[in-house]
Amino acid sequence: MDLIRHLRYFVMVADKGHFGRAAAALGMTQPPLSQGLRRLEEYIGTPLVHRTRQGAVLTSAGDRLLAHARQLVDESDRFLTEAVRVADTRGLVRWGAGSALPDRLLTACVAALCAETDAAVATESGTTVELVDAVRSGSCDFAIVEHPAQVDGVESGPVTKVPRWVVVPSHHRSAQAERPRFPMLSDLTFAAPPRAGNPAAFDAVRGLFRDRGLDVDTTSARDDRAVLAAVAAGTHFGLSTTAPGSAPGVAWLQLAPAATAVRLGVVWRAGADTDRFVAALDRVLVRERVR
Repeated sequence: MDLIRHLRYFVMVADKGHFGRAAAALGMTQPPLSQGLRRLEEYIGTPLVHRTRQGAVLTSAGDRLLAHARQLVDESDRFLTEAVRVADTRGLVRWGAGSALPDRLLTACVAALCAETDAAVATESGTTVELVDAVRSGSCDFAIVEHPAQVDGVESGPVTKVPRWVVVPSHHRSAQAERPRFPMLSDLTFAAPPRAGNPAAFDAVRGLFRDRGLDVDTTSARDDRAVLAAVAAGTHFGLSTTAPGSAPGVAWLQLAPAATAVRLGVVWRAGADTDRFVAALDRVLVRERVR
């Protein structure tokens, strides 16, 4: 878990004495704040806050741990401030590429950023949740993430649909069908990045399948490469931004292309001087949009 982020939630709730006011001060909504604090309590094994109608009151454990939590949060802030200063001195552009961004677009994005600056360009990979946290904390200037997503505390631009294919084992009946349909995939397991990486997008895909008559089990595959490997093994299907090609054991299907397309957009820190970089990345996405 992101310990510093969740400790920040705890400290703010303790300072404000109220979940709603703490969420407003953090630039987020109340439900993810409450869920994050509960996750911290589960992680350390003890309640930190009593939830009452009047607000939030520290437990005895919360009272004892608050000073330590505040020290860690303050040290983290000082570290990030110094890291930003060092990066600015070196002339470094730090950006994040979500796991849903295909390799061909990742390299195109790096080229577009390099065309906008003489500074070095550093790329961080991660899930949508990880990258939004990085942008929010200042360790990353901006990032391309998958939507829908929880983007409290950061700015976000227009969303662009980028092609994504349904990939199945090459011997599967759907690969041989003249008009394949989603229910044909019911004997396969869905291989996809873990839900924790972006719960909203994960649930949206499962909802899409159910709307089309398909309810399947899911197994974790951290990225496109892992998805293709699971599919080639013969027991899984998945969604991939990798364009159709010569991958033995894998067949690409166009099933509801507009609905299965991955929705990508740029997020950035409020007040950051990143307009030209955000525009450059958006142009790359628009060139690849679903037509």
